[in-house]
Amino acid sequence: MTKYILISGGVVSGIGKGIIASSTGLLLKTTGLKVTAIKIDPYMNIDAGTMRPTEHGEVFVLNDGGEVDLDLGNYERYLDVTLSRDNNITTGKIYREVIERERKGEYLGKTVQIVPHVTSAIQDWIERVSKIPVDNSGEEPDICIIELGGTVGDIESAPFVEAMRQFQFRVGYDNFALIHVSLVPDMHGEQKTKPTQTTVHALRGLGLLPDLIACRLLAPRPLENTTKEKISMFCHVSSNQVLGVHDVSSVYHVPLLLQSQGIVDYLRKRLNLTALTIPEEMTQKGLSIEARWKAMTRAQERCFDEVKIVLVGKYTEFKDSYMSVIKALEHSAFRVQHKLIIQWVESSNLEPPAQGSDPAKYHDAWRTLVGASGILVPGGFGQRGTEGMILAIKWAREQKVPFLGICLGFQMAVLEWARNVLGVQDAQSTEFVPDTPNPYIIFMPEISRAHMGGTMRLGLRPTIFQGTARAQLASTFTNGSANSHVGADGAANAVDTSSSPKFILESPATWSKTRQLYGNVDRMWERHRHRYEVNPEKVPRLEASGLTFVGKDERGERMQVLELKDHPFFVGLQPHPELCSRPLNPSPPFLGFIAAACGTGVLAEQLEEQAQNYRPPHPEGSMVSEETLRERTMEHPVRGGRMSGWGTPVAD
Repeated sequence: MTKYILISGGVVSGIGKGIIASSTGLLLKTTGLKVTAIKIDPYMNIDAGTMRPTEHGEVFVLNDGGEVDLDLGNYERYLDVTLSRDNNITTGKIYREVIERERKGEYLGKTVQIVPHVTSAIQDWIERVSKIPVDNSGEEPDICIIELGGTVGDIESAPFVEAMRQFQFRVGYDNFALIHVSLVPDMHGEQKTKPTQTTVHALRGLGLLPDLIACRLLAPRPLENTTKEKISMFCHVSSNQVLGVHDVSSVYHVPLLLQSQGIVDYLRKRLNLTALTIPEEMTQKGLSIEARWKAMTRAQERCFDEVKIVLVGKYTEFKDSYMSVIKALEHSAFRVQHKLIIQWVESSNLEPPAQGSDPAKYHDAWRTLVGASGILVPGGFGQRGTEGMILAIKWAREQKVPFLGICLGFQMAVLEWARNVLGVQDAQSTEFVPDTPNPYIIFMPEISRAHMGGTMRLGLRPTIFQGTARAQLASTFTNGSANSHVGADGAANAVDTSSSPKFILESPATWSKTRQLYGNVDRMWERHRHRYEVNPEKVPRLEASGLTFVGKDERGERMQVLELKDHPFFVGLQPHPELCSRPLNPSPPFLGFIAAACGTGVLAEQLEEQAQNYRPPHPEGSMVSEETLRERTMEHPVRGGRMSGWGTPVAD
C-alpha cells in the first residue's frame, strides 16, 4: 500500500512548500524507499503552458511534453525521478475529465456535483498516478508526496481540501500524513505565532489535522523553543511535531535541517514505514545518496573561488522565470567547486535606444557584460530585447568569452553569425518579422498557428552528433537508401565507419566539446519547447562559413546544437538541457560552460571526467527514436490547417 504525505500551506503562498516537499521526499529516499510526487495547482488552466513567466514563474517541461508548474522541477531534481504530465493536477484538468465523463453518460443520469463527483475524480487521479513507476526500478513507489498549491482557505482550493479530507479515510490512518507549512513572522525581534494558530484552526475546521507543522521563518534566525512550545500548545500537537525552517545559506541544506529535527524518525513511526520491505540494494543506494548530498553541501560551504556569469534575458525582474537555468548553473558550480555569482542583465538595456532613454542602465548593463567570465542567453518568446541578446552574443564570440545559448539564445546566435559574419544585415526570424526577405529562423511547418496551448515541439527528443556513425546512417536514411538499418524501436543502428580516414578527419565528433560532455556518445536526449527553428535552406551557407551544427535531429533536417571550433566555449542548443540537470549529476552543457568560465584547465578536467563517467538522467525506456516518442505523446502534424498538438487528437 502506497503511503501518502500531503503538504499544505497557510497564511501566504510562496514560502517554500515545494522545497519542503522535495526535501521530505529526498530524506525518505535516503532510507531506501521509492518516492514519487504530485503537485496540485487549483487554477483553471489545463496546464502552465500558456502562462507568462512573470505570472507564475518558468514553465517546466517533462519528458512526455507536459508543461507543468516549476515545483515539479524541484521534485525531479531532488528525488532524481522522471515525472509525467499527470503528476501535475489542475482544476482545469479535473473539470475537463468530469465533464467528459458526464457527456459520455458515465454518471448514469445523476446530478453531477462538486461532492462527490469532482472530489472522487481528484482522489482517483491521485491514487492512479501514485502507482506509476518514476525511476529505473520499474516498481510502484512506496511514498507519494502531494503538494497542495495556494493556501488553505482559498476558494479555488476548497474542492481539493475536501478531497483530501475524504482521501485520508479512503487510504487509512497509517497511510496518510499531513505536513502544514505556515509563516512565523519576526516582528521587531519577536516571533509571532498567531498567524500559524489561525491557519491551523482553519485547517482543522475543514477536517484535516496536521501531523507536523513546518514553521517558515524568512530570516536566518532559527525557531525559538518558546515559540515552538506556544505553537504546540495552541495547535494541538506535541513540540516534536513542530519544525523550524529558517533561511539557510542554500536550499540544498533544507533536507539536512529537517533531518536534524527528527522528521524521518517521526514519519517512520507515524506511517509505520518499518513494515515495508526494503531490499538491501535500495538501502545501500539510499545511504549513498545521503553521503553524496552531505558531501556536496559541505563542499559548497568551502568554495572560495568565484565564477561570475552574466545572464542576458527578457524576464530578469522575476528570477523564478529562469528557475531551472539557475539550478543548472548551481549544480555545475558545485561540481567545479566554485562559488557562483549570477549577474542579471535585461537584454533591452544593451540596445542603442536605451543609451538615449536610460543611459545609466545602458552603461551599467554593458559594464556588467564586459566583466563577465561567461555569458548565458536563455530562452524566451517575442521580439523585445532580442537585439540586445545579439549584441551580447557578438561580444562573447569576438572576445572569446565562454557562451551558452538556450532555445531563443541558440536562434539569436544564428542571427548574429548571419549578420556579422555572412554580412546579411537583415537576417531575421519570422517570429519577429513574418515577411522578412532573409528568414534564418522559421516557423516549424507542423505546428498549429491557431492553438497556443500544448502545440509546440515539446518533450524529450534525440539529437544525433554529426560525424558519428549514427549521423552518417541518419543522413543515408534521409536519402532513402538505408531502411534496413532501422531497428525495431525506430532508432538507427550503428554502422562501422572506423576504416574511413576521411570520415574521422572531417568529423565534428573529433573536436566537439558538447559531445565530450555527453560522454562521447553518438546521440543525446534533451527536452524541447519551441515553435521556431533554423531554416534548413540557410544551413549550407552557415556551415560553409564556419558555424558548425554538431547536433541535428535523426533525419539531419533540424539544427539542434551549434558550436564554434576555435573558441574556448561557444555552444548553443535548441533544447533546454537545464530541465534535466540534477544536483549530483549536472547538465553537460552547463557544466562545460561553467568549467570554461573557470578556466581552460578546469574545462579540460571536466571534459575528461564527463567522457568517462557521464550517465544520462533519463530512464532507459525513454531514450528511443523521435518517431516512437511522437507516438507516445500524441504529437500530430498539421492536416488541413488543424492539429491537436499534445493531448486529445482533433479530427480533420
